[in-house]
Amino acid sequence: MVARRTVLASIAALVLTIGPVLGQSYPSRPIRMIVPYPPGGPIDTMGRMVANEMSNRLGQQVIVDNRAGAGSTLATKAAAAAEPDGYTVLFGSSGSLAVAPALYQNLDIDPLKAFVPVTRVALLPHVFVVSNALPVKTVKEFVDYAKAHPGQLNYGAGLGTPPHLLSTLLVSKAGIDAVYVPYKGAAPAVTDLLAGRVQFTIDALITLYPLIHDGKLRALAIARGERWPELPDVPTLVESGFTDFTIDAWTGVAVPAGTPPQIVATLNRAINAGLETPDSKTTLAKFNAIPAGGSPEDFAKFLASEIPRWAALVKLAGAKAD
Repeated sequence: MVARRTVLASIAALVLTIGPVLGQSYPSRPIRMIVPYPPGGPIDTMGRMVANEMSNRLGQQVIVDNRAGAGSTLATKAAAAAEPDGYTVLFGSSGSLAVAPALYQNLDIDPLKAFVPVTRVALLPHVFVVSNALPVKTVKEFVDYAKAHPGQLNYGAGLGTPPHLLSTLLVSKAGIDAVYVPYKGAAPAVTDLLAGRVQFTIDALITLYPLIHDGKLRALAIARGERWPELPDVPTLVESGFTDFTIDAWTGVAVPAGTPPQIVATLNRAINAGLETPDSKTTLAKFNAIPAGGSPEDFAKFLASEIPRWAALVKLAGAKAD
């Protein structure tokens, strides 16, 4: 009996010893980062930036797996179905985690249940611009002109994208009659905006700032609570009479539900430290993005407010996708 007790005690001690060691050994092999967009775009570049910084800090390669298609839903499904062991992470965004679940009726994924938030990465501000062919220089002039020309102004964007949703919100709040023109991608929509075939949009500074800087488009307002430092003369929509029109797109990292808290904490520390490096700050500044970071709890609260907010915009726009 004494011998048996001794053996049991030894086993218990061994288990207690192994537990912390296993936790400390993570990661012991490469990590896969699923990015819901094709290589080369701004979101992909940010994902690769984060993957590189994670690799530097975790001592394991973080491999980017681009899963573009079906409005980011392919990537979201793949990440949600992965083993919750810390070796698959999702580089998500407002598009994949907030818009897509409301836009795609058959997605059947609740991001708040399917994922554990790790941290936000960046905020992506939006700007309201008009074609240079439109004879307006302020938001008030734009609204007055639109009301004087009902049904004659167009805005173009991909279905369910932030430019579609935010431009529709502006039309609703301003009480104007404007026509939404659907496009298959951002590039042709911007091309037609430059040509004056569509007259206005609200899109990310990532996309529009170079065109504003070069005088090819006219910026009327920033969709934030404060002015953008690089465009100090452009007022906010709040200043222009739209008191609650402050909304950013965003990026962040999440892992499948059930991932152990100690692994989430390890990933969080690595990503937050990476966001503080000069290289990361330079990369995000190039895209007119604001570094975010924070705790998993911060990101969880943020998602809980952002997901219904974007879902409401999808409903307002009447956007649906199969």
